[in-house]
Amino acid sequence: MATAGKVIKCKAAVVWEADKPISIEEVEVAPPKAHEVRVKIVATGICRTDDHVRKGSFLNIDYPVIPGHEGAGIVESIGEGVTCVKPGEKVIPLCIPQCGECSSCLNPNTNCCLKIHFCESQNLMPDKTSRFTCKGKPIHHFLWISTFSEYTVMPDSAIARIDAAAPLDKVCLFGCGFSTGYGAAINTAKVKPGSTCAIFGLGGVGLSVVIGCKAAGASRIIGIDINKDKFAKAKELGATECINPQDFKKPIQEVLFDITSQGVDYSFEVIGRVDTMVAALASCNMGSGTCVMVGSTPLGAQISIDPVLLLTGRTWKGSLLGGIATTEPNVIQILNGCCVQTPCLFSPLGWKLKDTIPKLVTSYMERKLNPDMLISHILPFDKINEGFELLHSGKSIRSILLF
Repeated sequence: MATAGKVIKCKAAVVWEADKPISIEEVEVAPPKAHEVRVKIVATGICRTDDHVRKGSFLNIDYPVIPGHEGAGIVESIGEGVTCVKPGEKVIPLCIPQCGECSSCLNPNTNCCLKIHFCESQNLMPDKTSRFTCKGKPIHHFLWISTFSEYTVMPDSAIARIDAAAPLDKVCLFGCGFSTGYGAAINTAKVKPGSTCAIFGLGGVGLSVVIGCKAAGASRIIGIDINKDKFAKAKELGATECINPQDFKKPIQEVLFDITSQGVDYSFEVIGRVDTMVAALASCNMGSGTCVMVGSTPLGAQISIDPVLLLTGRTWKGSLLGGIATTEPNVIQILNGCCVQTPCLFSPLGWKLKDTIPKLVTSYMERKLNPDMLISHILPFDKINEGFELLHSGKSIRSILLF
């Protein structure tokens, strides 16, 4: 492209200080260096994690920073040594990289690349410099991808090429929200047909868990949220019933035991609160129940539980952006509202994002997966603060920003 090798000026959302409003600024985006890719972002979703960044309650964040991690776009230019993508190709940036070299990437039982932000700060590129400048100041990256910028630069380990026909304003959800929730049910929990599931939190990720539980053949799917406006959508996507904890005088885990007689087979905490994490664990049946932690907690959160909850046989798991793929052929695809038994969509080598995101997009193009129903609002990028207001008010499921 004509811009290759040149600095590009474009719009971006900058958080100058923690707990301050997002500011739309003109930024300068430097060309990619070796093993880096510059991408023109077309669409990006607003995730609760981005709000944690804005508030200053997320791990390893330096300010000023450009958030955003659920995007899709087109490769503008590539640096020396890049072979995985070419200019003009459609891509999804990966908020969990896949370097292909570390012990985790070589381990089929995890997708937690050791380059991830929990292990290593991703506020700068691997060479410890930034590709963003605004008002003469360097601006930090977020998770190496910063999709709240019209143009962004990332390492080639943090990008996946996708189907050239894919609609970017829809498949951007595979960058985080849909993959995280659906994978937690299918991969991490390995929900079995006929089981009972409880989902704590019915936002975009929680509703993706609902979709995953239905796809796996769960017979009872209980959605839990204090916002009753989410119930209709949850039932449309597969929840068999929904309850509001505020309607009861007893703890929600006791309510779940009352209505199931023995607790649920699988529970999912998709809010990021330590009190609901404990409640989700306690709601599982004590002999074989599995609780999956999906929600991202604020910085510094600590959790305390009664060890008896685990001693009696419950399993407590964490799931990071979809976890690891099952090899069992018990996945049921949702096609035009009907359930169809089919082998697992994904490789037995695990849900490694660079490998799996393109397969998810292909399944979307084949109408085997449909996250479109999670999109509640489509906004121009300039209205990003309105998108966050919709998130805070509980009026949105997923807002998509278009450049």
